[in-house]
Amino acid sequence: MTYSLIDSGFEQKFERFGDFALIRPCPQALWRPLHPDRWKDADATFSREPEKIWRMNRKLPPSWIVEIGDVRFKIALTDFGHLGVFPEHAFLWTAMRPLIRKNMRILNLFAYSGGVSMAAAQEGAQVCHVDAAKGMIDWARENAALNQLEKAPIRWIVDDAIKFMKREIKRKSFYDGIILDPPTFGRGNKGEVFKIERDLLALLELCKELLSDRKRFLILSCHTPLISPLVLQNVVEQVLGKGQLKTGEMTLTPSDGFSIPSGCYAMKIYG
Repeated sequence: MTYSLIDSGFEQKFERFGDFALIRPCPQALWRPLHPDRWKDADATFSREPEKIWRMNRKLPPSWIVEIGDVRFKIALTDFGHLGVFPEHAFLWTAMRPLIRKNMRILNLFAYSGGVSMAAAQEGAQVCHVDAAKGMIDWARENAALNQLEKAPIRWIVDDAIKFMKREIKRKSFYDGIILDPPTFGRGNKGEVFKIERDLLALLELCKELLSDRKRFLILSCHTPLISPLVLQNVVEQVLGKGQLKTGEMTLTPSDGFSIPSGCYAMKIYG
C-alpha cells in the first residue's frame, strides 16, 4: 500500500495513504481542483477552522501501514493533522541511499518518525536518531519493527538536538553524514525553545563541527514558509563553503494535475 497525491486546490490537498483517501489543509494550493468529482470519495477531512478536527465519512482504523520510498510506516490520524510521515521527504532519502557506505555513522536530527533513519539503516549505516518527543521516538521504533530493523544499529535519543550535539562535540563523536529537518518553532523536553530564524546558523555551525574527516553529506530540509531554496543555499554556503550543493523545492506530484510545493532542501555532498 503506497502514497499518492490525487488532487489539490482551494487551499486543500487530497491524498491517498494506502487504503484511505484524506483531505488536509494546503495553503499553497490557490488554484481550483482539476478533478472535483474525485473529492467526494474522501474517507476523512482535517480542518483547522473553527477548531482542529477530523471529520469522518467512514470509520477508519486506529492505524494502518503504508510504504513510501521503500520504507514502511505506521500511519495514524493526529490532533495536528499529521499522519506520521511527510511524503515529500521520500526523494531525499532516495537520493541519500547511494551516498551511504556500510557502517558509516549517520546523525538524524529532529528525526520525527524515522524515514531517513530507516533508509540509512537499510543501507547498512549506523544511525543516531534524535528527537525531543518521546512519543515520536516510540513511533519511530514501531516503524523500525515494521521494516525488520529492530536489531539494526540505531541509537534512539530523546533529547534537545542542540544540547545533544554540543555533548557529542565534547565527546569527539563525529558523523559521516547528517540529516536535519528543523521545525519553524520547537520546544524541547525540558522547555528549550528553538526558532529557525534565530537558530539555523548556529545549528549548522554545530553540524560542521560534528562532520568527520570521512564526511559524505549534509541534508537540510525545512517547511518554514519564509525560507526559500536560495535562503538555504546562502546559509549552507556561508557555513559549509561552496562546492557540490543542490537546493530546491520539495514537492508532491500527482499522476495528473498540479504539483504542490512542500518546503525546500539543501544537499551538500562531499567527495
